[in-house]
Amino acid sequence: MGLGGCIILIAAGAILTFATDWDMQGVNLDLVGIILMIVGLIGVSTFSSIARRRRVVVPPTTPVIDEEARHRREY
Repeated sequence: MGLGGCIILIAAGAILTFATDWDMQGVNLDLVGIILMIVGLIGVSTFSSIARRRRVVVPPTTPVIDEEARHRREY
């Protein structure tokens, strides 16, 4: 699940918790919404930690050798 899926879980959980007043027998929609938001937050934190480790480190460029300075040191 990517970052977008995690954000969708958080949004769906917030909608179930705060924006609905449905009553279903045997299901507490407020609790389901809170669980979805928690799972979404765990997913976002996991995704961000994995993405941080995958960053590519660019090696430094090769140094420029100044030939004139090299010749001056030899004398």
